[in-house]
Amino acid sequence: MQIRRIDDRISVSPQIDPADVTTLAAEGFLAIINNRPDAEEAGQPEGAAVGHAAETLGLDYTAIPIDHSGFSHAKIEAMRAALDAAGGPVLAFCRSGTRSAHLWALAEAKAGGDPETITAKAAAAGYDLSGIRPLLDKLSSGRA
Repeated sequence: MQIRRIDDRISVSPQIDPADVTTLAAEGFLAIINNRPDAEEAGQPEGAAVGHAAETLGLDYTAIPIDHSGFSHAKIEAMRAALDAAGGPVLAFCRSGTRSAHLWALAEAKAGGDPETITAKAAAAGYDLSGIRPLLDKLSSGRA
C-alpha cells in the first residue's frame, strides 16, 4: 500500500483491500473515502468489503465513486462533508490516487481554500493539478 500524505488531514493511495484497513487503523486514520467505482477493473476488491472492514474497526467509510462522468458539484460537496465529518486523518483511494487527490483539491477550493496552497500540497505528494487549476480558482472565488 503506497500512501501519499497531502497534509495532516488527508492522504491518498491507490486501491486498498480489506486487509489494509487494519494497518490504516493502526496508523491513526479515522476514515476511508473510496473514490473508485466497483468493477472498474477485473479483480479489484469491492467497496462493500473495504467498507465492512473499516466499520468493523471503527473507521468511517464513505463511497464517492468518480467514473467517466467526472467531478460534479454533488461529489465535491460529498467529499467536503466526509472530510469534515471525519474529525481526523482520512485516507482517500482510487485506482492510482489521482482522482482522490483531485477531488480533495476541488473540495478544498470550494470551501474557500487558496488554490496556490492546494496545488503546492498536491505537488509535494506527487500530484499535478495543473489540469484543474482554472476550476480551483473559480471554486475558491465562488464563481463556479
